[in-house]
Amino acid sequence: MTTLIIARHGNTFGPEDTPTRVGAHTDLPLVEKGEAQGRAIGKYLSENRMIPDVVYASELQRTQRTAELAIKESGVGNPVYTLDIFNEIDYGPDENKTEDDVIARIGEQAIKDWDEHAKVPDGWKVDPEQIIENWKKFADQICAFDDNETVLVVTSNGIARFAPHITGDFDGFAAKHKIKLSTGAMAIFKHVNGEWRIKEWNIRP
Repeated sequence: MTTLIIARHGNTFGPEDTPTRVGAHTDLPLVEKGEAQGRAIGKYLSENRMIPDVVYASELQRTQRTAELAIKESGVGNPVYTLDIFNEIDYGPDENKTEDDVIARIGEQAIKDWDEHAKVPDGWKVDPEQIIENWKKFADQICAFDDNETVLVVTSNGIARFAPHITGDFDGFAAKHKIKLSTGAMAIFKHVNGEWRIKEWNIRP
């Protein structure tokens, strides 16, 4: 039984900072709290006997650092492999804008549709079908040999929300859960009897 753990990277803004929409073209480091969140992920994995056999992250430093901290805290020395399919989305004209500025441009309903249904707002450079296909292909690859591997992927908010499509019932999932993973939170998928099932969503260790 293959286990897929998806984690969102740790915080990139401190308590004195004004958060903005940070997308694929802004490569921020983790702040102190973000580093702590990375270690907390690793501690959770260790305590729950889910030490990853393979670790992937996006090409952005915030995901790679989160993955490195998690792996070190879990007690192993696995390398972190980078894949561009896990890079954050491109927020277009809203890149690095405050939430108030984004809402002023696209409206609150557009944000609600994005957060509840992954409907892409006008102007954002996102191909949902490609992201979904990437998740499905990746999921197929890691369970191809059914060798009981545990795989950790550290990615970003805009990418992680599409992962439930691998279950084949995204709408059913979205009707019961918030599709947005919190910063530093995780989701756990299990491949059971030929299908992917979500065992946990938005765990905040």
